[in-house]
Amino acid sequence: MSRKLASIQRIWKVEPIEGADRIELAHVLGWQCVVNKGQFKPMDLAVYFEIDSFLSIRPEFEFMRASSYRKTDIMGEGFRLRTMKFRGQISQGLLLPINQFPELPVDIELGADVTEILGVRKWEIEEKVTTGGTVIGTLPIDVPHTDETRVQAEPNLIRDFAGLEYYITTKMDGSSHSVSIDDGGFHVTGHNYEYKDDGKSAFYDLVKREDIESKLRKYYEENGLHLLTLQGELCAPGIQQNRLKLTRPEWYVFTIRFDGKRVGLRKMQEICDSLGLMMVPVEEVGMDLPSKYPTVEALLERADGEYPRGGKKEGIVIRPTEPVFNERISAALSMKVVSNKYLLKNEG
Repeated sequence: MSRKLASIQRIWKVEPIEGADRIELAHVLGWQCVVNKGQFKPMDLAVYFEIDSFLSIRPEFEFMRASSYRKTDIMGEGFRLRTMKFRGQISQGLLLPINQFPELPVDIELGADVTEILGVRKWEIEEKVTTGGTVIGTLPIDVPHTDETRVQAEPNLIRDFAGLEYYITTKMDGSSHSVSIDDGGFHVTGHNYEYKDDGKSAFYDLVKREDIESKLRKYYEENGLHLLTLQGELCAPGIQQNRLKLTRPEWYVFTIRFDGKRVGLRKMQEICDSLGLMMVPVEEVGMDLPSKYPTVEALLERADGEYPRGGKKEGIVIRPTEPVFNERISAALSMKVVSNKYLLKNEG
């Protein structure tokens, strides 16, 4: 499912900010945004733009030029939304009145996805910076994008874990990379593209160092698979400021797929052990998540922490121990919780 970067949402609470005369705090879904005082009242509908959105150049966004304007070879010009702080309050995203956008229908419904209508794209760190590889194509059929839904964007996901055994893993701060085998051969990919083995990819260096291709090919053939995909996070010096403080590249597996279907936690642990691959650290296994972490705030507190060598932890990812399809996100149930302390310290 493509991410709703811009959507119509209802503001459920507006509250003052101590010592602020011109701004206040509006709550939407599980997020909070700093807005102009008097701009919204509870139960108003508004256009909500999520953090990590890249907004096009248009008059409605010009007030953000000083703080958010970006220009890159890949993304072009626009405004990047990130976590900000005003008068001691975190602001996560952007809320604007629907009537500022004449292209939107006057009777537009709650929850409507307006990402494409408003030309919003996801902000991407340029692949050439994180991998240095030569692009040879888009992602193969069994390598989906690895974006997890943030709990603030879908707070009701918490209750969807009711009665299920769940597990929490550490969200490793690096770059998403995958390997897969199918009838067409062995594939190495980043977040958006497949890369060529031409000596220019740090991830290919790791694949060769760990002999991953031969290990996967053997497993693929012995188990009679048609598609085998392993997705993980590449963490290394030179990637995302190396917040794990590693001395050499490491790859942490977080998803394994057999013929297009995600395997459960214990099967993934078994495969990683047998192939000599590292998994993302499992922090907790339990039952009935909503009874222990009933709110977004409780999960945000749970997401705080540090990596073993002292860097601020990016957050956590939560999944059932056995995959469960979720209609709310039209995908296997899963969500991420990014630490606010990490965002304030590291986003720039």
